[in-house]
Amino acid sequence: MNQEEINPYREGDKTQQVEEMFDNIAPTYDKLNHHLSLNIDKDWRKQAIGRLKPYRPKTVLDVATGTADLAIQAAQTYSDIEHITAIDISEGMMQVGREKVEKLGLQQRISFDKQDCLALDYPENSFDAVISAFGIRNFANLEKGLSEMHRVLKKGGFLCILELTKPESFLMKQNFSIYSHKLMPLYGKFVSGDKSAYDYLAKTIDAFPQGERLVDMLKTIGFKNAAFKRLTFGICTLITATK
Repeated sequence: MNQEEINPYREGDKTQQVEEMFDNIAPTYDKLNHHLSLNIDKDWRKQAIGRLKPYRPKTVLDVATGTADLAIQAAQTYSDIEHITAIDISEGMMQVGREKVEKLGLQQRISFDKQDCLALDYPENSFDAVISAFGIRNFANLEKGLSEMHRVLKKGGFLCILELTKPESFLMKQNFSIYSHKLMPLYGKFVSGDKSAYDYLAKTIDAFPQGERLVDMLKTIGFKNAAFKRLTFGICTLITATK
């Protein structure tokens, strides 16, 4: 099944359901994210943000920011980033992010904006870099969302995406399937009370286009130098490109 056809709760508008789902799990999202990845997600973000260094961006757009971990990582790593605009469809997730940003004293450098990632309000060529972590597989239309990221990126700007993916090796693939389809939803239900959300997230990992397919999509949209790197046996993939 195509990832765009998978809904969290029922038939109908996917974007609305994804918003509802993330609002529901927002209070426990960080705890679950770190526990379910055994805190490896922190290293993935560090590697992704490290790729920004040669481009020295001043303005950054964090798409599907969630609770803003990637935006915070970028701001703390590069003092010369002047502003990061963190966007999401879930107010619940962004509220958690706002609290973290304020606690760290980063509110002058990171702002939040509720946006539909398939129809951004920003003009063309607005940002030096566009980043995203674990959000694009929730797009109701992946090609449209990536096209919007391309549109608002400045010429020569840098795109950096992290996304959960299926491992390539048979043994890791089997083990990850058991983990993601059995253990993850059960633990998700125990902590958040929403088993459906974590059933959905596991299914979207299976359906999400893997490295080569996603790179081909980026090239078709107009991105240059599109490439990917599998992290931690392929459980996560780092995707990069330029405009």
